[in-house]
Amino acid sequence: MNTHIQLHSNILTKVKFFSKQLQLKLSKSTGRKLAISGEETIALALFKQNAGIPTKKKIWEIFQPKECYKTLCVEMNRFALEALLVLNAILKWNQRNSHPIKHTDSTDIPVCLNKNAKYHKTMSDLASWGHSGKGFYYGLKMSITTDLGRNLLAVSFASANSSDRKSFQKMNKNINGIFVADAGYFSKDLEKEFYIENKRILFAKPLKNMKKIITEFQYHLYNTRMLIELNFRNLKMLYAFLTSFPRSIDGYFANYIYSILAYVLR
Repeated sequence: MNTHIQLHSNILTKVKFFSKQLQLKLSKSTGRKLAISGEETIALALFKQNAGIPTKKKIWEIFQPKECYKTLCVEMNRFALEALLVLNAILKWNQRNSHPIKHTDSTDIPVCLNKNAKYHKTMSDLASWGHSGKGFYYGLKMSITTDLGRNLLAVSFASANSSDRKSFQKMNKNINGIFVADAGYFSKDLEKEFYIENKRILFAKPLKNMKKIITEFQYHLYNTRMLIELNFRNLKMLYAFLTSFPRSIDGYFANYIYSILAYVLR
């Protein structure tokens, strides 16, 4: 329990710092005053993801806050927008201080088990069937851009059957550098449109059935692509990124936002 208290205290200190720097409005202007502050609510949500705890109920049981369980759930979802502002500020800082070499890739985000997809209602307006290296799944797709130091620079969400190339253009439009991606991003048109002389260039690994000569520099660049997979693995295995528990769209995206923010604040 002392470890929990120390971790929560460290997270709360960071939340208060960003709240002050960004001048976040974390209090209600009308109605009954909240039993716990907005900073404390966000800190509890980040602790949940940092400790890999799957449900809000468990957090409520561990800390037993003065707020009732239902209100805590509602406030965690509501303050996710403020958490998103903090995340955006960190991403902007990372972009300004990033390594020239960047990686972009996407990963699957199942919102439920495949057998339950037919009856899943909460994310039905956004989710779709997609395919990854693990097979077919029902849900969303998340694309991220990181640098050689694995610092997160950009994040994008889309339906599972969406085009990786469209997400790539949108999320990286204001980022410069040498971009390295897998064969899913290979496109002469994309490379041409994305290219800006002396600012940015895309190296997408050719498809296996393509006979294309690459330089030794490109060969070493392609070998760094696997670094981005560590970000996906850590988010999913250590930060409770994947979930099927929320009963609202807000609940799903609050979980994703808090998970990513907890990861970049680690």
